[in-house]
Amino acid sequence: MSAGQGLRLHTYFRSSAAFRVRIALELKGLAWEPVPWQLAAGAHCGEAYREIASFGLVPLLEIDGLRLQQSMPIIEYLDARFPAVPLLPAAEPEKARARALAQLVACEIHPLNNLRVLQYLRGTLGLPEAEVGTWYRHWCAEGLARMETELNRVPASGDYALGASPSIVDCFLIPQLFNARRFELDLQPYARVRHIEQACMALPAFQRAQPASQADAR
Repeated sequence: MSAGQGLRLHTYFRSSAAFRVRIALELKGLAWEPVPWQLAAGAHCGEAYREIASFGLVPLLEIDGLRLQQSMPIIEYLDARFPAVPLLPAAEPEKARARALAQLVACEIHPLNNLRVLQYLRGTLGLPEAEVGTWYRHWCAEGLARMETELNRVPASGDYALGASPSIVDCFLIPQLFNARRFELDLQPYARVRHIEQACMALPAFQRAQPASQADAR
């Protein structure tokens, strides 16, 4: 599929949720057109974006005449639509575990430290930046500790979260680690997580998807 066929990703370079989808698109070798929105400036809150994305969030993927919202269903749709490079295991027990690990990031870590929450802490509650950083690191460390424990409980026979090739888990984990480094979280306690990060970031797909490689980061 080419970008001219309508595969357009509404994105923001620093959004970890959009980063997840960019990784999935790149791993699958799909051509896609970025449509950047400056979340830090509140562009997603305006009527122009709300007419496209009812949730007022990124990412939103335009594909097959659809407008798909939220990174998990977007990636699962891509996996079903373009199965040649699978991101979910075939067997249902392993598929359920993969979803659980991805949702550990999406549901337990990310909601407590996304842009809206941090802006509320800084603005409405008036917390100083040092306390905002403490908030972020607490919840991120708690979630990554659980991730590390589970990854070690069922060791993978490969460099990635589930084995010899990247999966939906890596799509969710790597963007969270980028955010963790931005907020100066000590990642030393998470040896397995760091090994996965090193393996993933050696791949061109992850390099192309990372925030610094996006046009709106420049």
